[in-house]
Amino acid sequence: MSDDPGPLVEMRGITKRYGGVTAVDSVDFSIYPGEIHALVGDNAAGKSTLIKCLSGAVARDRGEIFLNGEPADIRSPRDAKRLGIETVYQDLALADNLDVAANLFLGREIMFTGLARPFMNIRRMEKEAAALLERLKISLPNIRQRVRTMSGGQRQCVAIARSIYFNAQLIILDEPTAALGVKETEMVFGLIRDMRDQGHTLVMISHNLNHVFDMCDRITVMKTGRNVGTRKVAESSKEEIVTLIMTGGFDAAELEVENSSTPPGAFASA
Repeated sequence: MSDDPGPLVEMRGITKRYGGVTAVDSVDFSIYPGEIHALVGDNAAGKSTLIKCLSGAVARDRGEIFLNGEPADIRSPRDAKRLGIETVYQDLALADNLDVAANLFLGREIMFTGLARPFMNIRRMEKEAAALLERLKISLPNIRQRVRTMSGGQRQCVAIARSIYFNAQLIILDEPTAALGVKETEMVFGLIRDMRDQGHTLVMISHNLNHVFDMCDRITVMKTGRNVGTRKVAESSKEEIVTLIMTGGFDAAELEVENSSTPPGAFASA
């Protein structure tokens, strides 16, 4: 982790409402350079909504976002990408009928002009894709292989590699191993560790505390739309994190009052 005490990203007072439901409630969240920061919590805790506010997929209702100490106006995914924030969602958003290089440059193809018309520079994209995969130690049989023929782990590595090529300052991984087997999970985790060693900063949404404690430097717990605590992995335990997830840090009496004021299923869309 970097010695720089200042956060790379700082979210202050982020609030997002869906009609009468508050999915994210005045959340503060900081991400420091060179760390893997886990965001955990039960289903509908608000973690995905918070991250979508950061990635520009959802417009926040209130709050501020700072990048390297400067205000960041993020209102769309294009804004986030322009600022160096890339997101890899569970569905990967890969084009199955295209090969590796075409997916890495999808929507941001390298072009050249010939016969007074623009053309995709396929040779250069293939060359740069091969160099990137080699640097990241991603082994694929053929750079021209169609994505639909790949394993889940290989596909996830391609999606993550795409975010790295465009010099992302922050990479957000939404449940990166949720649908993968043990061997494929290790492949993806090896890539994530290498990325951290190369100085990349990552946020990982996960339900698997074993993975979180194996991979991450800090953990932030969300519950019913609120940030209920951030802990360093080295100074915490799974039991403490589970307690935060279950109770939000309240004692039994406080928890009973808290639950009685929250309508059942109120955060189902978070």
